[in-house]
Amino acid sequence: MHAPFGNMWMVRNLIAYLDSVKSRDPAPRSRAEILLYPGVWSLAFHRVAHRLYRARLYFLARAVNHLSRFLTGNDIHPGAKIGKRFFIDHGFTVVGETAEIGDDVTLYQNVTLGGTDPANGIAGKRHPTLGNGVIVGSGAQVLGPVTVGARARVGANAVVTKDVAEGATMVGIPARAMLVDVTAYQRDFMPYGTPCTDCFDPEKQKLELLQCEVEQLQKRLAELIAEQQKPRLPDEDSLFKARDRA
Repeated sequence: MHAPFGNMWMVRNLIAYLDSVKSRDPAPRSRAEILLYPGVWSLAFHRVAHRLYRARLYFLARAVNHLSRFLTGNDIHPGAKIGKRFFIDHGFTVVGETAEIGDDVTLYQNVTLGGTDPANGIAGKRHPTLGNGVIVGSGAQVLGPVTVGARARVGANAVVTKDVAEGATMVGIPARAMLVDVTAYQRDFMPYGTPCTDCFDPEKQKLELLQCEVEQLQKRLAELIAEQQKPRLPDEDSLFKARDRA
């Protein structure tokens, strides 16, 4: 009696998931096309592997994980905790054992959620925690038991080794926060987590500030030079002294 309702619930969840993927990737023409994505299959395999892992069937969990990696190119450890509507665009992504991923997270190709030496004082937790709505651009590395806040963006090829505030956009090696135009920030989705403009690059801002300071110094120096070169008339005291000596 409950089976039809259960099947309907699964179908609705699947449709909602496929629609969420389509909202983040304009390439597919239909939901059926999304079902061919390796990232979708990676998540499906991981759901099975994670259940086996929690049941302490570690060998079977690893077997499913290896099959998934062979078929999709993505390596998600069975122990990783992954929320709803997770999407890996393209592939060759690595997710470590103690990684925790929230809802509506997007990872692009060649992303690593890697671990570090547990001697940092956090026993057992070696991999990152990603909040809801996080986007990690292609080639980015998020390393260690750091926390990436909700709706944060990690730009392409960035290396994150420290906690990231909610809503921050991180770029560079090591990753640092950058300013983003409010119109771009308010968009629901930022492809690759990377603003396609250099107007708010922190390095460029520093150079512009230095350029302004140099221009001000040059202007002041020119004023001083002009003041020094201006011919001076003798003051009245010097005239009186010269007359007295005469």
